[in-house]
Amino acid sequence: MLMNTHEARLDALRKELKARGLDGFVIPISDEHMSEYVGAYAQRLAWLTGFGGSAGTAAVLADKAAMFVDGRYTLQVREQVDGRLYEYQSVPATSVAAWLAENAAPGARIGFDPWLHGKPWADATAKALADKQAQLVPVEGNPVDAIWADQPAPSPAPALVHDNAYTGKSSEAKRSEVAEWLAAKGLDAAVVSALDGVAWLLNLRGTDVERTPVALSFVLAHADGTAQLFIDEQKVTPDLRAHLGNAVTILPRADFVPQLQALAGKKVAVDPERSVQAVFGVLAAAGAQVVEATDPTVLAKAVKNPVEQAGQRAAQHRDGAAIAKFLHWLSVEAPKGGETELSAAARLHAFRQESDLLRDLSFDTISAAGPHAASPHYRVDEESNLTISPNSIYLVDSGGQYLDGTTDITRTVWVGPGEPSAEHKDRFTRVLKGHIALALAVFPKGTVGSQLDTLARYALWQAGVDYAHGTGHGVGSFLSVHEGPQRIAKATGGQAGTGQELLPGMILSNEPGYYKAGEYGIRIENLVLVEPRTIAGAEGEYFGFENLTWAPIDRTLVDTGLLTRDELRWWDDYHAQVEAILAPQLEGEVLAWLRQACQPLSRG
Repeated sequence: MLMNTHEARLDALRKELKARGLDGFVIPISDEHMSEYVGAYAQRLAWLTGFGGSAGTAAVLADKAAMFVDGRYTLQVREQVDGRLYEYQSVPATSVAAWLAENAAPGARIGFDPWLHGKPWADATAKALADKQAQLVPVEGNPVDAIWADQPAPSPAPALVHDNAYTGKSSEAKRSEVAEWLAAKGLDAAVVSALDGVAWLLNLRGTDVERTPVALSFVLAHADGTAQLFIDEQKVTPDLRAHLGNAVTILPRADFVPQLQALAGKKVAVDPERSVQAVFGVLAAAGAQVVEATDPTVLAKAVKNPVEQAGQRAAQHRDGAAIAKFLHWLSVEAPKGGETELSAAARLHAFRQESDLLRDLSFDTISAAGPHAASPHYRVDEESNLTISPNSIYLVDSGGQYLDGTTDITRTVWVGPGEPSAEHKDRFTRVLKGHIALALAVFPKGTVGSQLDTLARYALWQAGVDYAHGTGHGVGSFLSVHEGPQRIAKATGGQAGTGQELLPGMILSNEPGYYKAGEYGIRIENLVLVEPRTIAGAEGEYFGFENLTWAPIDRTLVDTGLLTRDELRWWDDYHAQVEAILAPQLEGEVLAWLRQACQPLSRG
């Protein structure tokens, strides 16, 4: 029997927990690979609660339940999750562990799926519960799966070979580097659980997860340069076998646990941020010596080689033309009042699809009109779909997965025919000032992302406002649009990545914003590449950012009186380059619009 309401599903889960002797259960958005974006089969939180964001957790007890999200989803969670069923809890002000410790009864048994949670979370939550005489219990078989009658099966799609023409380095060379890393640390093997790590190491891609071109699989990399790939047999093609060669043994996914157990007595590197608790548990029970270490593919993947950098530039140029076509279309059609968030997202997708190198979007397009733009990670659907009203702000955050690069761009535009208010222009211009400050940043070797974050916020702080998300995330090469370890964000809260030094070849986003709940939101996002900078008389190495994203920024929302001479010069130089790069790809009315949009600013 299908359960068509979230109340019925919650009730069914509680009955299942009671039958198992459990007093509670924790449901994250995750899969066996600790992925940010997960396949349909792993969308347990969305099925149970209705929440459609990419980060969140529910905790269910017999008499109450709570949803935990961060500042990106404060508004969205209230729109999608029934407040009669779930309390709304804000992270990092509180945590699942703290809430459970406060609300679980002494002696309570709280279940968790060890294939969906990391070891640090499990350790911290177990300790918090123990302090309250309660227990965190790993489950065999997920209780949500037991009641989800029409749960989709994992994708059977074949894994795809990603050509060296795009990767710039062979899988053999990458495995050799990992082997050297293992040997230097006296280790026998490393577990590569993260799907983008597997994809990068073996130069394979897939279509198992929407918006992220990966194939469901695990890898064990060994100190002799060999590897074992654990993947469902139906996904293995002759092309993949030929590509991987004799040094990579292909085994069924079901063999992953037995092969972990076979590492008894070996020293095995496991990344606590990217491998689930179950991996640690299996290895420890087998008698392996587990060494916690960052997955050796992570930093290597983040530092793009010259071929990947060139591919990213090409992808960005192509993507910029699609954005220009869309912004021109929007300028003509939106003021008429007949377009919606969904119709605009569809039109933008159609412009991107004109490229035969496009394989997918890099995430669900954030097409946000008016008050929806105040939710930084808003996701439009048929129920929430708003008309893009004349005389309002419209925000679109989108990206494409091209064979040669992953794009991510946000533009905020004023939809006429009237003029934006003084407040609209003030806030937009302060966001723009922060964007420019970061784009122009020059910094010494060893600088970490948190040291640059203030540059993007300073103009907003001067007006007594801020934004509740990071300023920049790493981006993959035809891989995850959110890639570590680099990050530009406040250093508070122990956020991963803010302590990673920025290295030449890393790609990051530059995306300050401002959000006024219930009214509007503003964000300006380009991607940038860390590059060496030559400074006369410099004492040591210095770096800066090469801009990668090229598309007009809406001049209608700019208060030129707030911009300095250097900021005006940046705007004019940037738009001159936008025109030079995009004009050869455009024609007719779109080209005429582009040239007008790229005119220099003046104080007049």
